[in-house]
Amino acid sequence: MKQPMSSFPPLPRHSLVEQAIAVMRERVAKGEWALGERIPKETELAQLLQVGRNTVREAVRVLSHAGMLEVRQGDGTYVRSRTDPADVMHRISRSGLRDHFELRVVLEAEAARLAALRRTERDLKRLEKLLEARGEKVSGSVDMEAFVARDTAFHLAIAEASHNRALSELYRYFVSEVRRGTHTAVMEPALPEPGLAAHVRILDAIRNQDPAGAERAAREAVTPLLTAMSQA
Repeated sequence: MKQPMSSFPPLPRHSLVEQAIAVMRERVAKGEWALGERIPKETELAQLLQVGRNTVREAVRVLSHAGMLEVRQGDGTYVRSRTDPADVMHRISRSGLRDHFELRVVLEAEAARLAALRRTERDLKRLEKLLEARGEKVSGSVDMEAFVARDTAFHLAIAEASHNRALSELYRYFVSEVRRGTHTAVMEPALPEPGLAAHVRILDAIRNQDPAGAERAAREAVTPLLTAMSQA
């Protein structure tokens, strides 16, 4: 669908590719270019955005790689999705620590519930090994990065033991933000980082194939942290 030449604002001369991506992403996100619709041709976009064709080509490449656009050789470029995962993760990364942990508990509680229902003996042995490696946080330890990595590995293994590919992949995608939040919690004395005993309760419920208990234990592990944030 051809857009009016006045429908795009002129772009600043700096960061032209980023600016083009932002404008095109907004068009898609707002539904101004509908799902399945062919967007304007490269030459038209260059005129509308007042940039060179190379800039448009690179913006389309980035948005195609993100899954928002689909380039069909000899036909044109079509809207494939209204959501750019990279942009979503960028917004998540800018959210507050409390928002981060509230989202984390949603993912981890459901992962624990499903893991209790579906875990295999192999999953269980892996979880036991990872929890033993995680251990307890040692006060005054300087190697917090290693501790956070071990903690994250345990929780990611629970997500994988859920045998829900969508959930485990989402958690894997989210894992960098989990690590950032966990690092903040373990480094802040006023925030009660969930200890080993809380993690043992999650594992016990998964071992006993108790989905309600696993979900409850996962939520209870983070509840003191969320309570402390609410009172701060």
